Amino acid sequence: MQKEYKTITEISGPLVFADIDEPVGYDEMVEIETPNGDVRRGQVLESTSEFVAIQVFEGTSGIDRDSSVRFLGETLQMPLTEELLGRVLSGSGEPIDGGPEIEPDEEREIVGAAINPTAREYPQEFIQTGVSAIDGMNTLIRGQKLPIFSGSGLPHNDLALQIARQASVPEEEQEGEEGSEFAVIFGAMGITQEEANEFMDDFERTGALERSVVFMNLADDPAVERTVTPRMALTTAEYLAFEEDYHVLVILTDMTNYCEALREIGAAREEVPGRRGYPGYMYTDLAQLYERAGRIEGREGSVTQIPILTMPGDDDTHPIPDLTGYITEGQIYIDRDLNSQGIEPPVNVLPSLSRLMDDGIGEGFTREDHADVSDQAYAAYAEGEDLRDLVNIVGREALSELDNKYLDFADAFEEEFVQQGHDTNRSVDETLDIGWELLSGLPKEALNRIDEDLIEEYYVEDESEEVAQTAD
Repeated sequence: MQKEYKTITEISGPLVFADIDEPVGYDEMVEIETPNGDVRRGQVLESTSEFVAIQVFEGTSGIDRDSSVRFLGETLQMPLTEELLGRVLSGSGEPIDGGPEIEPDEEREIVGAAINPTAREYPQEFIQTGVSAIDGMNTLIRGQKLPIFSGSGLPHNDLALQIARQASVPEEEQEGEEGSEFAVIFGAMGITQEEANEFMDDFERTGALERSVVFMNLADDPAVERTVTPRMALTTAEYLAFEEDYHVLVILTDMTNYCEALREIGAAREEVPGRRGYPGYMYTDLAQLYERAGRIEGREGSVTQIPILTMPGDDDTHPIPDLTGYITEGQIYIDRDLNSQGIEPPVNVLPSLSRLMDDGIGEGFTREDHADVSDQAYAAYAEGEDLRDLVNIVGREALSELDNKYLDFADAFEEEFVQQGHDTNRSVDETLDIGWELLSGLPKEALNRIDEDLIEEYYVEDESEEVAQTAD
């Protein structure tokens, strides 16, 4: 039986406070009816024996003390079916693409159930994004959570769209396995209408929408809705992965907007703030989202996450990237200097990291030279970066011949390996071939991180040097 009250005592930002005479469950769904008959959905955020705090999804404008509050006795649930693929939904899971109503096979609470650690299968299978800076240097693994750290005005959205349309599971495509299709769940939080149009135009133009489910929360939508959008997306991903055997890639952008919504709600509740005004429980809240990535033993599907966040002031010590880095298995950095040089995508591989990369590359997943090429390219690029600072002081003429080769390598690495444009889809073989071509500009004796057998097989001899040696 639904309980109904007309006991609203306070309205503060997105929250409504009401007196009650019986305990109400945490996260219970609520309907608030205004005097003019308008009905708003909400969720219990705090509950005591005397009052409740309700976060209202559609905003509190028009709600007053004469409004009635009905407690529905159930939590927020996501209607689930394989037919969601190709659909565009609001941040709270309502269809906004003009299509038919969702006829679910089942409904699930969006809070989700934690994966039992003993049932987790260790992530060690390669996902090809078609982006060399990721596939070659910071490889994405099925079941991993690998965030993108960006800054305001940088093209992280372009990289997200590129990954969404290009991501694939190459070894299963080659083997022709059944029951392991690839799907993308795209959860947008607090984005502008312009960004939303850009996303949808790209999804429709490239056909990526057919294998995707899009959740769209715009900047002018209520902040409270932002707190449920990633949970809606992840509940859908878990259903497709563990019930329908899909390999699901979840892209969440922008996690900074999500955390700002948490801060806004915390301020409305007059909570004691933590670092820089964010709630003290933000680490726990983010962990509840990120830890929903993974694989389960005995299940074909997987959930892989790429959360995207814009670091305020490009500061990676800010609470949002700082806490995200603790929880996730690495990060991909979008670099402002590379972007100003016109590098697309402007991924800086030096501070980037994929902690699970070593378990998902090499024989059985990618080419046997993958790890060696990655290690050597990283070392050579880092050496070239250090020498760039030295050149500003002493000039190139003061450097040795080998040092100048490292400088040339750093320039070529950015211009040929990292630079590929947002429309180029490279296979991992193409990525590694480019890596060998660049490394072959260094002397063989400088390749101290690569097995000698691999050098003999893949090293590209300079034709002019071969001619000179023959003449001698």
